[in-house]
Amino acid sequence: MLVIGLQGSPKKSGSCDHLLKKFLMEIEKTGAEVQVLDIARMNIRPCIGCGFCEKEGFCVIDDDDMAGVVYKALRQAEVIVTASPVFFYSVTAQIKALIDRAQAFWSRKYRFRLSDPLSATRKGFLLSMGGSRGKKLFQGVHLVATYFFDAIDAAYSGSLTYPGIEIPDDFKNIPHLAQEVSEAAHALMSSLCHRKRIRFLGKHDDIRSQMAGALMQYHAGNRFCVETAGIDPAQEVHPAVTATMAEIGIDMAFCKPRKYDAETADEQAELIIAMGDDVEIPAESEARIRVWDLPDPHPATKDTVVRLREQIRDNINQMLILENADRRK
Repeated sequence: MLVIGLQGSPKKSGSCDHLLKKFLMEIEKTGAEVQVLDIARMNIRPCIGCGFCEKEGFCVIDDDDMAGVVYKALRQAEVIVTASPVFFYSVTAQIKALIDRAQAFWSRKYRFRLSDPLSATRKGFLLSMGGSRGKKLFQGVHLVATYFFDAIDAAYSGSLTYPGIEIPDDFKNIPHLAQEVSEAAHALMSSLCHRKRIRFLGKHDDIRSQMAGALMQYHAGNRFCVETAGIDPAQEVHPAVTATMAEIGIDMAFCKPRKYDAETADEQAELIIAMGDDVEIPAESEARIRVWDLPDPHPATKDTVVRLREQIRDNINQMLILENADRRK
């Protein structure tokens, strides 16, 4: 389970960075994987308002860190923590550039009518602070966060905002700050940490396991923490998968195959499902293992991928029926 922190302040080791680190340290205690993107020190070009994403579903700018890193990270994460100080009653220019480029996600959601597989479970959280104490100090920041989280299919799940903060030492004047941060972080993660952990294991993690993971996330992400991996992962998800899943309204853009690491991957997995008998099953795994009798789809055609999608859907529906029966016992 991946949690992404977006550090939006241009100040190194400033109050924003200080609060984000405290918050993410508490999240790490829940067992989640945490990554921080230092937005102010990344190459993220601003939106040029060309409308390309509303026609094609992707941003026309394809040679910066937004294209190379951020889109994939936002799609992979189950929780996004956005941290920004207040600059002129809004977020910083650096993180606003990222938010504006999220128009590509907005377009895929509202123009192309596609749903992110994690749309039912992804959460967004806001951290902000400002030097003044005006009554409307955080009004603009909350509004920006509301529409950003909507575009990336994350439920706006809370915020911590602090007026009168210029430097990290100013936080010392806030009573019970540590308790407040801890309680907010653990509350944010509470519904995600007690799910069963399942891993779909493929040969290349570009077709079968990717579709299985997306379908399970989409239909039962509230009950399963889902990962996919490949023994010998491909560079990209097969384009036929993106097209085939889009036909049933599920968006696979920006997904990335991942390598199976036998030494660390099974620490918390309760169930590994190998996609077929061509997938080498890890002998040292302590997780339960099932094998689905799905053929190796390579070389893949559109018809092959459609048939696999329907087989995988049937398998997942059967799994969920059995799971529901077990829960009723």
